[in-house]
Amino acid sequence: MQNTIVTYCNLLQPIADRNKLAYKLIMDNLLTAKQVQDLLKVDRTTVYRMLRDGRLTGVKVGQQWRFSGQSIENLLDGQLGPVEKGTPVSVNVLPLHCVQPIQDVFAEIAEVGSVLTDNNGQPLTKASNSCDFCKLILGSEEGRRGCIESWQKLVQLEGLSPEFIPCHAGLMYTRAPIHVQGELIATLIAGQFHTHAPDPKDEVARIRKLAERYQINFNLLTQAADSTSVLDKRKKSQLSQWLQRVARTFEQIGSERSDLMNRLKQISVMSDIMP
Repeated sequence: MQNTIVTYCNLLQPIADRNKLAYKLIMDNLLTAKQVQDLLKVDRTTVYRMLRDGRLTGVKVGQQWRFSGQSIENLLDGQLGPVEKGTPVSVNVLPLHCVQPIQDVFAEIAEVGSVLTDNNGQPLTKASNSCDFCKLILGSEEGRRGCIESWQKLVQLEGLSPEFIPCHAGLMYTRAPIHVQGELIATLIAGQFHTHAPDPKDEVARIRKLAERYQINFNLLTQAADSTSVLDKRKKSQLSQWLQRVARTFEQIGSERSDLMNRLKQISVMSDIMP
């Protein structure tokens, strides 16, 4: 009989060992409330509140709770998913205090005027490196409205490749759309130049018409128009490349800032602190 019991116990020992191993593996992947507090930098009350609302996964072992190590890892890795599913990306992800000086340097080096607009063609930044001709046009309330209408047409262009189109005042412009997380949030515009030397007679008629329409001194506008630059084929190609590079830089800035803002919101959600 004793031999039978010993034999039976020997048969059960591997099963017991496997159960102990399984229990150890499970417990090794479970964390105490104190460990969760230290990892998430929250108090004990918040840990149990997160357990109740489903943000943490836990099991009760005796009189104490143990928490899933994987759920904590997911929280720390920012795998909570979007804070608000389907919320569109805002143009606010672009820090304009950083964007403005980059735009200024680009416009100065490229020897063009430049501005960043929202999806309605409204300027988000101050116009950089404006030529005297455009300063006079923008100084008129009606002229400024004309500029914004021209920017709106640029924003509405389809495709990503730069196109050169005339504005309401007869100068040429191009643009580069800025996307963050697949959404158009802004457009970088460059212009205030000719792509070929204008005909003198046509130029006089154009300037006279603009002077009358926007109530600007004809002689001042003519003098300013004489300094408008003309871009040859090489400079047009160069401008297109530079414009795209600056736009991609803005996209990178926007994407990184958007990710940071989402992580901060997730931390706020984890700690039950309203933003």
